[in-house]
Amino acid sequence: MQWYLDVLKNYAVFNGRARRKEFWMFTLVNAIFMIVLRILTMVAAVFFWINALYALFILIPSIAVQVRRLHDVGKSGWWILLAFIPIVGAIVLIVFDCMESKESHNEHGTDPKLASNPGM
Repeated sequence: MQWYLDVLKNYAVFNGRARRKEFWMFTLVNAIFMIVLRILTMVAAVFFWINALYALFILIPSIAVQVRRLHDVGKSGWWILLAFIPIVGAIVLIVFDCMESKESHNEHGTDPKLASNPGM
């Protein structure tokens, strides 16, 4: 849950890097919230609006963490536009999201793993 909250604290920060763990934990918690809201919407229609508001609220942080994840693997944030290519774009983005971080410093900042574990 802490990773999810950290992404929300950086609501619209598109610069820097995001570790794999940060991205996937945010995605997991977000998916759980969306599933729960979808089930509640099926039970009571009033939850439709809560679901819609949550989806709008989470849109910008989702894009921001995806861009930071792309930066972490050494890609430009513009690669996120691959999401508009059906199937192939999604597969390519998932592959990038699963890749190991580029070690050391790149044009988007220092390795977040090294920043969180200074003893390495």
